[in-house]
Amino acid sequence: MGKLKVGIIGTGQIAETTHLPVYLKRGAEVEVMAVADPNRERARQVAADYGIPHFFTDYREMLDACALDAVSVCTPNKFHAPAAMAALRAGCHVLVEKPPALTAAEADAMAQTAREQGKILTFNFQYRFSPEVETLKRFVEAGELGEIYAASVRALRRRGIPGWGSFTNKELQGGGPLIDIGVHMLDVALYLMGYPEPQVALATTYQKIGNRPGVGLMGPWDYAHFSVEDSAFGMLRFKNGATLILQSSFALNIKEKSLMNVDLYGDRGGATVFPPQVYQEKHGTLVDLTMPYLPADDRYERSIGQFIDCCLTGKAPLCTMEEALVLQRIIDGFYTSAAAGKAVEL
Repeated sequence: MGKLKVGIIGTGQIAETTHLPVYLKRGAEVEVMAVADPNRERARQVAADYGIPHFFTDYREMLDACALDAVSVCTPNKFHAPAAMAALRAGCHVLVEKPPALTAAEADAMAQTAREQGKILTFNFQYRFSPEVETLKRFVEAGELGEIYAASVRALRRRGIPGWGSFTNKELQGGGPLIDIGVHMLDVALYLMGYPEPQVALATTYQKIGNRPGVGLMGPWDYAHFSVEDSAFGMLRFKNGATLILQSSFALNIKEKSLMNVDLYGDRGGATVFPPQVYQEKHGTLVDLTMPYLPADDRYERSIGQFIDCCLTGKAPLCTMEEALVLQRIIDGFYTSAAAGKAVEL
């Protein structure tokens, strides 16, 4: 085939700082044909800035007018499923920003549409492509940790409420830090654990800080219309007996500005992911293994680059529809549990 003809749905920060640069860097193989955004001036400006031939205010018009091969969906979460399914039905391979959708039902419909159309549907869980995660995945697969029976996930910000976009709008996003940043570290943990099947979820969410004025380290936020949780805490039990504890926040009274990490606990060793360290007992003593010479972190480029490669070659993507559905079921379970005030079966 010739160049991969790409369109981008949603021209916000993630499209401009992550997706577009990678597509344009692969200009010998990729041609960005069009962008779509309901903000006409924003769509026009992005198209002009990056030399993109066409811009639209309706992604359906873009899909009808342009013979595209692939699409990046970079919209608020509410529009992930309808945009992705429209692109799949238009004959496009699709890369969706995290989270997969608002609900597991939507994620399931997206996957079913991809199967019916015979197209690639994958998700930009770029932390899987980081050198830290790739390194520890090799250790896990070599049996260095043995059976991983527990994990701890942290995606915490002290005062990191985004002062832009729709991140504090529950209708558009589905939730706050759990579905926005917690989902990244949750995917890392599940990926390293082999994506076990979840059984029971128990969670609590809080809105204690975001709905009043305060100091913002990511710009001022609209506290009067803050409709998401500012912190969430949850526990999972998996069908294989493993356990996972998750903590996430946009605003929490902690020492650090930000904590994004995963700890794994196995019967032959444990590990911390960022930076990667392995903790074991060897030859009658306790040892800590460090990895000081990892390659540079280009996870954004490698994640989107792999999508390009999969479209061009037919190779299966690393982030699968089946895993995305499990992840979305867990997010659903946490929010359902928090609302009900009790544990829920998944």
